[in-house]
Amino acid sequence: MSLPKTEAELLAAIHTIFAEKIPFNRVLGLDVASLQHDSPTLRFDMRPELVGNFIRGNLHGGVISAVLDVTGGLTAFLGLQQKLKDEPLEARIERFARIGTIDMRVDYLRPGLGKWFESKGSILRTGNKVAVTRMEMFNDSGDLIAVGTGAYTVA
Repeated sequence: MSLPKTEAELLAAIHTIFAEKIPFNRVLGLDVASLQHDSPTLRFDMRPELVGNFIRGNLHGGVISAVLDVTGGLTAFLGLQQKLKDEPLEARIERFARIGTIDMRVDYLRPGLGKWFESKGSILRTGNKVAVTRMEMFNDSGDLIAVGTGAYTVA
């Protein structure tokens, strides 16, 4: 992948990294629906491989937490991009390699039932070393099924 030269190329590179370059995201079937700096959104379809309760046919809790974690990481990275907006784009994209989960909490509110799901993130704080994010997952009916809060290294 060539290095980005414009803000649009940076967002395209971020989309490619999250949707195509990370193998686990491909396993989950994640697609980047929005790269808004204040509220990125990931989307994925329900598939038999993601079922946790075979009787009810709902999402496995690990899938929910993994998607919330990916959403939190993306949110932290985009929050960092806003903080680094005066740095060269090459340096900004290289910071992706430093993003890592420190801690995450998930609250499961409803069973993960639906044809597709969206996970949205928001940045609570971006510091010099740590970013804190809030994530929410909705099903295709708009029901809030889980929320999470995560802390991510960004240094």
